Amino acid sequence: MGVQGLLTFVETHRQIYREVQFSMNRLVIDGCNLLYLMYFESGLDQNHGGEYAAFEAHIERFVAALRVCGIKPYVVLDGGSDYNDKKLETQTLRAEDRIKRVHQAAVSGRMEHILPQLAKLVFKQTLARLGVPVAQCYGEADQQIAALACEWQCPVLSKDSDFYIFSLPGGLLPLSHFRWEAVEQSGSRSYIPCKMYNTSSFCVFFNIQRQLLPTFAALAGNDYVKLQRMELSINWAQFDRTGGETASRLGGLVSWLRGFQKPQEALDAALGLMGELSGKRKADVLQSLHLGMEEYQVPPSSLKRFFIHGTAPPFPAVKEVAGLVPDWIRLPLTQARLTADILDVLQLNRMSLSIPVDHKDMPSANLTSRPLRQVTYGLLLGGGTPLQVTETDRDGLQLKSTLVQPAFRGVAQRLVLNSLNTVELSERLQVLLQALQVTEASLSRLPPQLRLPVAVTCYWLQRAQPPPSERLLKALLLGLSDGDPLRHRAALRAEHQISKPKLDLTVAHAFNQWQACLRDSIQLNQLLGFPLPEPQVARLYEGTLVHQLVHMMKTGRRLKAFLKSSRSSVRQYQAMLSVIHQFHAQEASTPSDTQKKETASRRQRKPMEDLTASLQQLFLRYEDEETETEVNSAVRALEDLNLDDLVMVKTRYRTKERNNRCNNPEVARKEECRGWNLL
Repeated sequence: MGVQGLLTFVETHRQIYREVQFSMNRLVIDGCNLLYLMYFESGLDQNHGGEYAAFEAHIERFVAALRVCGIKPYVVLDGGSDYNDKKLETQTLRAEDRIKRVHQAAVSGRMEHILPQLAKLVFKQTLARLGVPVAQCYGEADQQIAALACEWQCPVLSKDSDFYIFSLPGGLLPLSHFRWEAVEQSGSRSYIPCKMYNTSSFCVFFNIQRQLLPTFAALAGNDYVKLQRMELSINWAQFDRTGGETASRLGGLVSWLRGFQKPQEALDAALGLMGELSGKRKADVLQSLHLGMEEYQVPPSSLKRFFIHGTAPPFPAVKEVAGLVPDWIRLPLTQARLTADILDVLQLNRMSLSIPVDHKDMPSANLTSRPLRQVTYGLLLGGGTPLQVTETDRDGLQLKSTLVQPAFRGVAQRLVLNSLNTVELSERLQVLLQALQVTEASLSRLPPQLRLPVAVTCYWLQRAQPPPSERLLKALLLGLSDGDPLRHRAALRAEHQISKPKLDLTVAHAFNQWQACLRDSIQLNQLLGFPLPEPQVARLYEGTLVHQLVHMMKTGRRLKAFLKSSRSSVRQYQAMLSVIHQFHAQEASTPSDTQKKETASRRQRKPMEDLTASLQQLFLRYEDEETETEVNSAVRALEDLNLDDLVMVKTRYRTKERNNRCNNPEVARKEECRGWNLL
């Protein structure tokens, strides 16, 4: 989060900035900062599980604006935690604060700046699809961002106040002043109007030495130095001579620093302002301040060769973590094809779990997917090891640490992390399918991009608590099969004149569990080298859409917009439903040798019976020309799935319905009111 209060302080002295017309240059982007700012400032929903398709479209517009101006973006992401836990206290405080905010969001419906669980994955996937160069660091990214910008003499794009301290020859473009949605033209040149910040302008304006900026940041308080928590404080406001109307802490600090030329002089003087300190306490404070200042030293860039030649940087040669990370992991980690969380597991035996919007009385959604993470831990830490992983997660309104045992089952028991990338694809696939408790044959009828989501859905139906209702499953599958969630969401809102429904806490908890299962399955799939294709999450799940579908089904509204889906969407929906029904038939039975033929027959009949009943409801209720067309589309899709027996349902039940309507008009009227249900 940077230097406490610095952004507000600089904004009150905007003379420090200068207006620029940015174009035709490289731009090093603080990826995590961009991710959060773009999601939160675009007004996207945070409480219903994420508006991922809209977020994807927002990223696409951003990249298009850069390219039309000839700007070459290079996105750099944070990696794992520092091996010596320098920021552990800061991370813990933020997690505790997030727990309170997710509950507030759940009960009040307000936006509390909660990033949805899969937003970071959507961000990475979209940048990869657009061909934007992305690098994921092994640790904190700030120094590597600054180093790369110094090497290339180009600006940094960020809103992190730490970059107001780094000495950047190409300057800083603050994200809040980067007007990329207002591209302008000058002759044949397109440019983005923005403001630029340079440390030289700050130092000239406040008349302090540039080498004192890291000292200023450490004394002001950053992620590594918190004097107040050490029960030390200085009333800096008493020194304020910046000319403002009211005295301020940072104004006083910068005025006080004018009297010094070297950092150590200022540190010694600051210690004198803290009163009488014992020798040990003084040494501890000095060590903390020096640690905070070191974060602004710019090292040689380790990412330049990666961006130009595709060569992954070496791991830091630190004895404490030497040999814990296999060499083959470096490249996929740097490419962001592996989550940086695996570094925390390998180096610290720790996993900090994301916490979605949920009521405090609900159990953590991450409990449902813990068995999947245990398989990942087993692959990372090796068989027979006594190591356990400490998971930090929500328990009510408290942050709780739990020791979790890695799992070593099935094919995974034979695999070793150092050679995991060379294992046959079929074996790696079996590890994933065994973790999800599905078979390869059961997924074979599905398009490749739906196999992992459907396997996750089968797992979720078995593990989620409370068990998901049929209504939730239908809404989820409709979302999975939909090729254009933004259009359908807009169509539903326009047709029914409703906006986002009030958050249903039970529905939210169920879909939180599904997202946690998908997240952990994708991470396991990544570690195994993608034995199943990674699904594009932005085309897979739109939280506000599935919540709206559930709400409409509960209130008996028609899903007319979805019945106008393309033939392929109908076919995908029916295929997924069939696979899931077969899965449940298998789970519910333990056949003996003499029962195998009968059980197999039932497994084949059950999806037929369910789909027949569903189509029967549709045929009985509507006879207009539009419905005729939509039903014919559904039937053609079923024919493509080799469900030919259903084709005869149409004629038989429409004839029956004509008789029923005449004999019992009241029943017909009630069925009309229940809504349009192809499902």
